[in-house]
Amino acid sequence: MSKMVKLTIDGKEVQVPEGTNIIDAAELAGIHIPNLCYLKGMKGIGACRLCLVEVEGAKAPVIACNIKVKEGMQVTTKTEKINEARKFVIDLILSMHPLDCMTCTKAGVCRLQQYAYDFEIKESSFTRKKFGYPTDEANPFIKRDPDYCILCGRCVRVCKEQGTNVLEFMGRGIGAKITTANDKPLQESECTFCGSCVDACPVNALLEADRWRKGREWEYEKVNSVCLLCGNGCDITVSTKDGKVQKINSAQAEGSAEKYICAYGRFGFDCIEADTRLTTPMKKVNGELKETTWKDALETVAEKLKEAGKDTGFISTAGIQNEDALTLKKLAKDVVKTNNYDTTMSLYADADCLKNSQSADIDKADLIVLVGLNPSQWKRVLPQLDASVRKRVERGAKLIVINSSETKIAEVAAVTLTGDEISSLKALAKAAIEKGLKADKKLESAVSDASVSEDVEKAAALFAEAKSPVIFTSPSLFEAASNISLIKGSVVAVPAESNAKGIALMGLTTEGKTYKEMVSGGLKVLYAVGEVPVNKRPDVDFLIVQNSHLTELAKQADVVLPSAVFLESAGTIIDYMGRLKYLPEAIEPQGEAKSHKDIFIQLAKVMGGSIKRPTETEVKKAAKVKVKPSLKPFEKKEGLDVSPDEIIESVNASVINGSRLLWLKEAEKAAV
Repeated sequence: MSKMVKLTIDGKEVQVPEGTNIIDAAELAGIHIPNLCYLKGMKGIGACRLCLVEVEGAKAPVIACNIKVKEGMQVTTKTEKINEARKFVIDLILSMHPLDCMTCTKAGVCRLQQYAYDFEIKESSFTRKKFGYPTDEANPFIKRDPDYCILCGRCVRVCKEQGTNVLEFMGRGIGAKITTANDKPLQESECTFCGSCVDACPVNALLEADRWRKGREWEYEKVNSVCLLCGNGCDITVSTKDGKVQKINSAQAEGSAEKYICAYGRFGFDCIEADTRLTTPMKKVNGELKETTWKDALETVAEKLKEAGKDTGFISTAGIQNEDALTLKKLAKDVVKTNNYDTTMSLYADADCLKNSQSADIDKADLIVLVGLNPSQWKRVLPQLDASVRKRVERGAKLIVINSSETKIAEVAAVTLTGDEISSLKALAKAAIEKGLKADKKLESAVSDASVSEDVEKAAALFAEAKSPVIFTSPSLFEAASNISLIKGSVVAVPAESNAKGIALMGLTTEGKTYKEMVSGGLKVLYAVGEVPVNKRPDVDFLIVQNSHLTELAKQADVVLPSAVFLESAGTIIDYMGRLKYLPEAIEPQGEAKSHKDIFIQLAKVMGGSIKRPTETEVKKAAKVKVKPSLKPFEKKEGLDVSPDEIIESVNASVINGSRLLWLKEAEKAAV
């Protein structure tokens, strides 16, 4: 636990953790110190000079963003001298800034506007300057307008810390601007269009490209939710107006650099109203899908399920909500009376691995070990993990990469162990034990024959020195990697889909035929839920597809049931860190679409059964799994041979093809 420090700010006694800067200490006391360049979580740079405060005993005002608190410190944040200095800074910035607040999209959330109001500045007292820089708006995601830029550097620092390194200062003095290498448009740079710069920008210099006349900030209804498009399960804030999603941002506190979402999560909401969106049930008539009623569709499906009984199979993605999973299992077992139900999770993980996966806080880790994982912001494979690891390394943590293949994340690693992952894990355990770390005798015996190289010695030294190591591993290597955590640290299995851990805990894992067996055919009825990675109709008598978009598989179905997208359905997931996360219904479902669980409940009723809507208590009860770490075999799980990018690309096909993200995919292909 951090040592606490007592100080006084504006006459108010405050107690904060040692190492806290004055800005954050003041915020904890409910006192806001004006600032434009500071981002919570990052080291202060004192560029804007707005956060000047007086400290008793100091000869001159100090910069609050990079001065750490001390025991007994007396801080004054508002004096006539300080206010005059701040007013001067705002006055100077306004002389180089467009004053079109009446029509500016950022009005209401612009920090410069707020401070101008606070200091009663209507017009700058300095000679106005206009640089006339061209705007960068050739891409459908982010608009860059340098004329609005106040050179706070937030975007540059965020971009650098997460490892994308696209934005940089160019020029000096008042003629400086922030741009890309060689002043190229974003789409000709290495930009991943994650939009972290948009969240960081305090003014209108960086903005979502499609925001113009889509509503002012105070008109939006905002709800915190979770993105379900990959295994990261990132926290998001959804802004809606007139029943439509207008924008999505990372769910971070204003002025924070802690959160990240990728281009898919930020801009993929266009797919909600795509041409391929399913809003009405469909039924095959004379070889062609025709729109029908819910009554007809459910009665047709119910009849076929009753006839098939045990010869029915249910397959689903692992990105559905916990409540959907519980309801689907009840429908299969209790109503249809079949044990053939499984999800895409079984392609890359087993249930026990995800159940036994531990929780950890990457923001407190001083050592990160990546085992068999290749997260990438550029390929959007677990991009948030990639960004988080790079941030931690930038802030002083060490990284060890253990992988038999080359990985881009290795460029920031202190040590990279190539070759067979199992051999590397055994060698690391042996070297750590030889350095005096305590281990079970069984573990010592299991690694006694390992060969320790110079790189393994370096990795073991880092592991021995670490106070809070965290091991992130691919599910197929979880058992072997978990043996390292018996010595020290936590081990976390990272799946490809957002609710894979929740699926495992809810028990939607097969007791009959596996996912692979079911898609191979041989069943009378196959019921596919969500964006499963199957394009060709399996050899079954009757195919039911329940999805939000008309996919290639849906086109071949006998009945298609339109489901809501995750932003249209309330429920929960459990992310790979073991956190229960809540998703509200941000907007109502399009047309006649319904949530997965509602479809299952109504279908059960038509079949003469009864399924109750799962409660939060039921979800929490299912999620309670006590893990007792024990020695596992040093081997890779066989049969888990599907890479995360294959799964992510497949389950997001409709999102990509039904939104502006298709532009990004085509641009990336053209670049290659």
